[in-house]
Amino acid sequence: MIGSHNPGKIEEIAALLAPFGVETIAASSLGLPEPEESGDSFEANAGLKASAAAEASGLPALADDSGLVVPALSGAPGIYSARWAGPAKDFRIAMERLQRELGDKDRSACFVAVLALAWPGRDTELFRGEAPGTLTWPPRGDRGFGYDPMFVPAGGSQTFGEIDPALKHRISHRARAFAKLVEHCFQHD
Repeated sequence: MIGSHNPGKIEEIAALLAPFGVETIAASSLGLPEPEESGDSFEANAGLKASAAAEASGLPALADDSGLVVPALSGAPGIYSARWAGPAKDFRIAMERLQRELGDKDRSACFVAVLALAWPGRDTELFRGEAPGTLTWPPRGDRGFGYDPMFVPAGGSQTFGEIDPALKHRISHRARAFAKLVEHCFQHD
């Protein structure tokens, strides 16, 4: 089960799991409530979501917490990345706020994703991935979600909002966290 209510995350995680023949069900499709993200780190919030989904459904659950970390803003928006978009989850508002607060400061940024794999009644395992890059303005592209139209991955010239989704699935923060999960769960000697 994918312990998320975010359609973009559900789609990306399902695509990453597809080659392994893992059937996915979204927490939202089972009517499970979204747990409050009360943790103080990506790891804590991912763990809360995965554990809540596993316990409520009785199924193994994979959840993620992710966001954009901007060193020039003391790590903001960080774990509050989605909250910057407001109750309507309008990321245009969040990107405009980011641009305003950044001004002429260093535009280095890093997307961070932590995947949490929880089994009912057992410990939760965590896998962290990071994708460094820079922020551009104005936003470019209509692919992806969240801050993708502002984020140019290191070594690239196009934003995550412009690149082919297949390429993003290979180089994103979520893909890097997922590679660690795959190594741990699917590649045993």
